[in-house]
Amino acid sequence: MIDRQETAGELTAPDQAAFVRRPRLASAVVDHLTHAIVTEVYPAGTSLPTESALCDIYKVSRTVIREVSTTLAEKGLVNSQQGRGTIVLDQFHWNMLDPTVLSALFQRHDGVEFLDNMIEIRTQLECSMAAKAARRIGDLEISELGRLLGRLEAMMNDPVAYAAGDIEFHNFIMSLSGDRLGRAIVTGLQGQALTTRGYSGHPTITDIAETHRAHVAIVSAIARHDAVAASAAMGTHIADAWKHRRQAPGTSSAS
Repeated sequence: MIDRQETAGELTAPDQAAFVRRPRLASAVVDHLTHAIVTEVYPAGTSLPTESALCDIYKVSRTVIREVSTTLAEKGLVNSQQGRGTIVLDQFHWNMLDPTVLSALFQRHDGVEFLDNMIEIRTQLECSMAAKAARRIGDLEISELGRLLGRLEAMMNDPVAYAAGDIEFHNFIMSLSGDRLGRAIVTGLQGQALTTRGYSGHPTITDIAETHRAHVAIVSAIARHDAVAASAAMGTHIADAWKHRRQAPGTSSAS
């Protein structure tokens, strides 16, 4: 009698190994081609190299290239057309929230314009979430928010540590709001922006002191349940910090 369990294991083991290997190859090619498309190495309306040429360029099999083409199409970057090959689509079709696409957008020659747009979206959502946090916050959460602010104050002479604490501070306020979708959007957008030199910058001690004063104002408004003031304080903080970073990318403040 055939041992079904053993036979199944023998049959699936090679497939599992291939599944582990192939996505790594495909993912690397997807990342490279996405960047090339978004940064207009391959402009809209042009064709990608043929399947055979891509195999030679990336030293991968046709199977991998077909997986890559499918993934690029899912991101809205390309469309396969009979007789024309794989055609690059214009930005209207792109999934701008896809992490790989977003990262490449921020690295374009006009990437600062996309960062400006991201700041607008972030400001609207975080102002709304700060207001919601002010309405919802309880005594325990007020105590925790105060603790986070105290930790930030202790980090003011360490720009790297303060930057990490700053992210935790904003995330806590967003979590207080209960707006899970808004938080996910901001986290996704900012997660890619943080890898961009023009967004993060290198905050000085003076920059951090200004940022900390803004954080104090936000906490004060939320703790006294003043939704209007919390929203205004958050908006002023994000706008001022970005204005400073945008003018002096190499010496930006935290946000």
